[in-house]
Amino acid sequence: MSWFALALVLVAALLHAAWNVAAKKAGGNHHFVLMGALLIVVIWAPLGLWVAWDAVPRWGLREWLLIVASGITHLVYFNVLLKGYRESDLTVVYPVARGTGPLLSSVGAMLLLSEWPSAVGLAGLAGIVGGIWLIAGGPALWHKAHEAHDPAQRARVRAGLGWGALTGVLIAGYTLIDGYAVKVMLISPILVDYFGNLARIPFMLPSYWKDRAGFRAAWRSQWPYALVMATISPLAYVLVLYAAQRAPLSHVAPAREVSMLFAALIGGRLLGEADRGWRLAGAALMAAGVIALAMG
Repeated sequence: MSWFALALVLVAALLHAAWNVAAKKAGGNHHFVLMGALLIVVIWAPLGLWVAWDAVPRWGLREWLLIVASGITHLVYFNVLLKGYRESDLTVVYPVARGTGPLLSSVGAMLLLSEWPSAVGLAGLAGIVGGIWLIAGGPALWHKAHEAHDPAQRARVRAGLGWGALTGVLIAGYTLIDGYAVKVMLISPILVDYFGNLARIPFMLPSYWKDRAGFRAAWRSQWPYALVMATISPLAYVLVLYAAQRAPLSHVAPAREVSMLFAALIGGRLLGEADRGWRLAGAALMAAGVIALAMG
């Protein structure tokens, strides 16, 4: 994994953490997802249509199937992620999702793309997943899920673990689909993201039509957060896909999860009083894992 590819991933991770914090603050549902998709169409139209002008007329059935599959998987991912944020805490859902996703993505890349990492690369993957667990609270998170005295707290943490794990499965799904699109089919990362977003919108319109008043109410209160997401989320993901064109997906997928570290910093939790030692150890382990991926 080149240092340039790693730099792309790190910038993307920072942007990814920022828009996830905005999404959590919005507290939105499927209306929020539609808001973001519509704003992406408008904001990124000049770049998306400019890149598409020569490329899209040459697409065949396989390219369009990949785009639609990517769009649907991303749509389910967004809704599951937001459901998890409503049912539990970001500090539970986010780390579980970002830990499960790269692990499954790397295994999938090994099996589907024959990207077999070295021993150093495998150690880097393990370091990042372990670092995510420690930043999330490590043993304290386990205690909350199984031994907390408050039944409501136990239920909330367990819900976060379940929704986070399901989100991770979907992360692995769209990572493999989009990785195949840019690495094997050589589709532009910009087009994968922009047209994948367009493909999602028709599937969201029936829900909008059934609850137009709810959408208008959500727009009035959540549009600033949707604007943040629509502005930086595509940029973050396009940078990841460009990195995937230049490095093994089995390295890029776990390296982008340093966003967990950035989310802890943005949320002010990394140096919080509770579990500070575990979080600092997790940050160090994650940094070592990223370096190992770059070297491996």
